[in-house]
Amino acid sequence: MAVEIEDTYRPSEDEPFMNDRQREYFRNKLLNWKEDILRESKETLLHLQDENNVLPDLADRASTETDRSLELRTRDRQRKLISKIEAALTRIDNGSYGYCEETGEPISLRRLDARPIATLSLEAQERHERRERVYRDD
Repeated sequence: MAVEIEDTYRPSEDEPFMNDRQREYFRNKLLNWKEDILRESKETLLHLQDENNVLPDLADRASTETDRSLELRTRDRQRKLISKIEAALTRIDNGSYGYCEETGEPISLRRLDARPIATLSLEAQERHERRERVYRDD
């Protein structure tokens, strides 16, 4: 049930929460984000394959290895991000998108627009982070 939305559309507090237009807006935002990540990932693979030559200078080789390591860590984080995007798309499909997993209350549209994979309201996220700080090992 795809709803046509114009490019200038932004979800508003003046309309019913998670109506068809808002769900389609966030679906498009998530799909575009996923597409960008996948495109960047392909570019990284090509870049890593192109740089597969052996450099004679140790400093150049070390620098190249450091760059590769950073790129691979970034790609790993983005791989995890894709699974969160997929989970958000599933929540859109099953009608639970936009609602806090902890309280069941709506997550603010501003928060969802800034972080469309958010599963907690701002208040619940802050509580979660405070608990993490208390219980983390330093």
